Amino acid sequence: MPAKSKAQQRAAGAALSAKRGETKVSELQGASREMYDSMTEDELEDFASTKLDGLPDRVDDD
Repeated sequence: MPAKSKAQQRAAGAALSAKRGETKVSELQGASREMYDSMTEDELEDFASTKLDGLPDRVDDD
C-alpha cells in the first residue's frame, strides 16, 4: 500500500530506519512511533518507498 501523503511517507521512513537499527527508537515520536510499534518492516518499506511526486504534504483524517 503506498503512502497517501509526504508526511506519511517520511514517518514511515523514520520508523523503518529505527526497525533496521539505523536510528534510536527513542528518537521517534508521533506517527513514526505508532508505525514502528504496529507495522512490519515490509509494510514500512512499502510506505517509505512511495514516490513523492504528486503527493499532498498532508491528508486530513476524516
